[in-house]
Amino acid sequence: MNTLALGPSWLDPDYLITTFGLIGVLVIVFAESGLLIGFFLPGDSLLFTTGLLVTTDVIKQPLWVVCALVVLAAILGDQVGYLFGRKVGPALFKRPDSKLFKQENVEKAHEFFEKYGPKSLVLARFVPIVRTFTPIIAGVSRMNYRSFITFNIIGGVLWGAGVTLLGAALGKVDFVHKNIEAILIAIVLLSVVPIIIEFLRARSKGKKEAAAAGHADSAQTAARGRHAKR
Repeated sequence: MNTLALGPSWLDPDYLITTFGLIGVLVIVFAESGLLIGFFLPGDSLLFTTGLLVTTDVIKQPLWVVCALVVLAAILGDQVGYLFGRKVGPALFKRPDSKLFKQENVEKAHEFFEKYGPKSLVLARFVPIVRTFTPIIAGVSRMNYRSFITFNIIGGVLWGAGVTLLGAALGKVDFVHKNIEAILIAIVLLSVVPIIIEFLRARSKGKKEAAAAGHADSAQTAARGRHAKR
């Protein structure tokens, strides 16, 4: 299947699947579920496209096998993330920024975990970037292991099988079959939207903090000036 090239290849689910096959899908799901380097990968759109391509015989595996393997990869990915978090502990919050690591992503996942508690492991599955760092934060916080396993499995099944089955269900619709290239392009665009939104939010937050800091500095300067006159 040939689709219109749109953006970098690692954001194109169709390219990733046709190039690396089901093994590539599983590796990406595993990496995005708990490895620091996996936060930029297109997990949601990849799973949706995987289900869609199963129905069109591009992926020549039974749907139940694909879903089972995806769920297993997602659960194992979170497991590795949790163990990594337990090992590095607080040091993670002191790690300097790099091209593949931003401290703000860790802080965002920490806030998400603190807000929703154990169920954040389920909710985070459906939030790009946050889903990569949440199991790591759970490990840093030394979340009860039994609770972690329970919510990890629930989240892995709902996200891994759920999104894949959604793609497979829509893949049976005639409209999707007739417009599959346009559908895949739309999926790529949708997978980029959360990244753009997060970028704009971070940028807006940075401007507000800078403005607040500038206002505070001005107020302090004015106060010192009044004090000096006295």
